[in-house]
Amino acid sequence: MRGQLLSDASHYWLLKSEPSAFSIGDLAQASGQTTGWDGVRNYQARNYMRQMKVGDQILFYHSNADPPAIAGIAEVVREAYPDHTAFDKKDKHFDPKSNPAKPTWDMVDIKLLLKFSHALSLDKLRKQPGLKRMELLRRGSRLSVQPVRPQEWRIILALARK
Repeated sequence: MRGQLLSDASHYWLLKSEPSAFSIGDLAQASGQTTGWDGVRNYQARNYMRQMKVGDQILFYHSNADPPAIAGIAEVVREAYPDHTAFDKKDKHFDPKSNPAKPTWDMVDIKLLLKFSHALSLDKLRKQPGLKRMELLRRGSRLSVQPVRPQEWRIILALARK
């Protein structure tokens, strides 16, 4: 695994995506292995995206999958900017209350760094003592954008190396 996948200067995040909507394989096939992370319509998740900086690293999580699992790592390559899908009446993420003059919703651009050779299932993560406080594993946690603590990041990287 690449050495740049752990930097004390970076912040760490987890982004959830249903693989039927957009998978890590889709990211791998995207132009430049880069995409805009659009369609987030939760204020707390949006606020987390607004905190993201270029170089922050991301756990790419497949939700609503069998099994749900962390599939790899991406990196923020463009900081938050207005999510244009909120203004497009033909887009499934259209928000009639969003105003282009003062946008409600933002997106970031991410780039694939690493697709894990074996995804880390939710069950496997729950068995790790050092991950007990991880937002993903909290009962009722449904945010599609979540912070990840540096110590949680290190544990997940170690699991991915096995």
